[in-house]
Amino acid sequence: FITVSGNSLNTDREILLNLKSFLENQNRVNRGRYSGWNRWTSNPCEWHGIMCSPDMERVTGINLSDSKISGEMFNNFSALTQLHHLDFSRNTLKGLIPDDLNRCHNLVYLNLSHNILGGELKLTGLTRLEKLDLSTNRFHGEVKFSFPAICNRLVVANLSMNNFIGRIDTFFDGCLNLMYLDLSSNKFTGNIWTGFSRLVEFSVSENRVSGLIPASSFSDNCNLIGLDLSVNMFHGEVPREISNCKKLVMLNLWGNKFSGPIPSELGSISTLEGLLLGNNEFSRVIPESLLNLNNLAVLDLSYNNFGGRLQEIFGRFRQLKSLVLQGNSYIDGLSSSGIHKLTNISRLDLSYNNFSGHLPAEFSEMVGLKFLILAYNQFTGPIPPQYGDLSQLQALDLSFNRLIWSIPPSVGNLRSLLWLMLANNSLTGEIPGELGNCSSLLWLNLANNQLSGRFPPELANIGRNPTLTFESNRRSNAMIAGPSDCLVTKRLLTMDYSPFGFIYTILTRKICKNVWDQLLQGYGFFQVCVKGSPVRKYRVSGYLQLSGNQLTGEVPSDIGKMQHFSVLHLSYNQFNGELPVEIGNLPLVVLNISWNKFSGQIPREIGNLNCLQNLDLSHNNFSGIFPTNLNCLNELSKFNISFNPQIAGQIPNIGQLATFEEESYLGNPLLHSRLFKLQDPTVPPLNTGKQALPGEEESEDGFWWKALLMEYGCGMAFGMVMLCICVVKVQPKWVVNNVEGLHQLKAVRPWKKN
Repeated sequence: FITVSGNSLNTDREILLNLKSFLENQNRVNRGRYSGWNRWTSNPCEWHGIMCSPDMERVTGINLSDSKISGEMFNNFSALTQLHHLDFSRNTLKGLIPDDLNRCHNLVYLNLSHNILGGELKLTGLTRLEKLDLSTNRFHGEVKFSFPAICNRLVVANLSMNNFIGRIDTFFDGCLNLMYLDLSSNKFTGNIWTGFSRLVEFSVSENRVSGLIPASSFSDNCNLIGLDLSVNMFHGEVPREISNCKKLVMLNLWGNKFSGPIPSELGSISTLEGLLLGNNEFSRVIPESLLNLNNLAVLDLSYNNFGGRLQEIFGRFRQLKSLVLQGNSYIDGLSSSGIHKLTNISRLDLSYNNFSGHLPAEFSEMVGLKFLILAYNQFTGPIPPQYGDLSQLQALDLSFNRLIWSIPPSVGNLRSLLWLMLANNSLTGEIPGELGNCSSLLWLNLANNQLSGRFPPELANIGRNPTLTFESNRRSNAMIAGPSDCLVTKRLLTMDYSPFGFIYTILTRKICKNVWDQLLQGYGFFQVCVKGSPVRKYRVSGYLQLSGNQLTGEVPSDIGKMQHFSVLHLSYNQFNGELPVEIGNLPLVVLNISWNKFSGQIPREIGNLNCLQNLDLSHNNFSGIFPTNLNCLNELSKFNISFNPQIAGQIPNIGQLATFEEESYLGNPLLHSRLFKLQDPTVPPLNTGKQALPGEEESEDGFWWKALLMEYGCGMAFGMVMLCICVVKVQPKWVVNNVEGLHQLKAVRPWKKN
């Protein structure tokens, strides 16, 4: 390293103390461990996050990743003349990278990922850099201001998840030592950089790069292990020369306009484990040579408009662990396809096709199956009771079909089941109490069927102990994930209302995969309330969706056991009796019991649900005095108590409840307000035409999903203490309109699919 006369450890110490003061001035609360510098020892080599040279004479590195640092970057790092390692990742740094950083000529490692830094990238002075990670920021402009200027020693460059624009086809030619280049999730355009085959891993996914892939890109000495060109605008045939990449493990071409035959030469790449060719225009002939890929674990051929019956060849991919064929145009049944012979498979996704006939009972022979996704087809008949033998099953999605008869009690044998999605079928009979044995079941959607009978008390036991399933997933190796998996993740997590208060609209595959991995492992990034306290904590949070059925009777007091559930939908049924006070023990964010026959007083305990954001009690028979302690629900953004004509009392003139318009209180003549005159209950609700049915209010984008991602994207450290200061703290109002609050359920079969 370059030595500057007069510099010493004492000089470095003073600069670090200046850095400490700078950080503390910008971060007056929630300070990181840097605040302990110089408190117990004056030797900077013993301070948290500081690295020194072997002789302990100079500071050579700073690692303050995930240290709750916000504000702009320090503007004097160059004074640490022996600095070669700088890591400020996973903070909330903003603004521009200061010009001073360009004078850190000895810097070898720079990681500023997962911040909100912006501006154009100009790092021309960092000519010794070997590893650069600027992912997940807000940088924009072209990369030509830094490349090839910093290419001399660069080995790793991660520029993903920013707003970079322009071409990429010439700027990396001089990066002769480069092995890993990630340009994904930007706005790059133009043609592909043809030198990528000399890398070990290359990703340009989720950009706007277009054109043909030249055969010359795949040189004879191709070193690629991972190639990701997904979600771009490439077209034409895939060159057969791709078989020159003999070390290739993962090939992702999903989401382009590739056409023609799938290259049979792919069958010669014996190392291939993941082959993702979905959302293209390939011909439906599957090369027999692919059967030779003994290491192939993941095959995604979704959204290629394959028609006709399922190709027989899929029943011979015995090595597969994941097969994704969603979004094609397959027809007829599955019993003759031989697909049930894939005994090693753990994930099978045949959703969004036109399969018909009965569900194959033979699927129970796929003993390693963890995810069975058959939604959005035309399957008929009953749910095979043999599915209760799939002991490792974690997700069963049979929603949006034409299934009949009752839910088999054998489903209660599935102790590892996390998701059970049976919505929008024609299921009848009672909800089996055996479902209460599904101790891992956190996401249950039975909406829009013809289920009858009571709410079984045993159902309150679902999801009581998912720990064993989560621990098993933590021990398992993560499977290669593609965009199709992200679509499944969205659907499994989508609910019609958001349990969170913010929206995160960036939906990249990386974010999706991180969300999915953390979810399966039970790591909480769902912000929920702790019972009896306004304190928020992060943990996995489930939902129960029973809307749009014919359920009757009282809701049992056992519902208070459902401590892992934040969303409860019981609307459009025929529940009656009093709402149990135990419901106030739940960490609810959404409570919708509208369009039932509940009676008696509204439990005052609902006023203890400190994190409640959506409360719909409309169209019931509640009576008694209006509980004014609901005014303490400071998080409430949607509220509807309309058409409960026996409720009496005064609506508060100030506070949270005063932020809602007249539509939230219509049809309650005994309620009084100084803010507006309430409508007579004999006046029917406004009919606005065709209304959304429960479970269909949102598109596939799902407000619930967007809000979940926002909680994830904004970081996990925002658990805040929310004091219930009635009348003083008022959230912005969210008007409950006639369309959403007063719509009527039509007595017809629920909508199926276009």
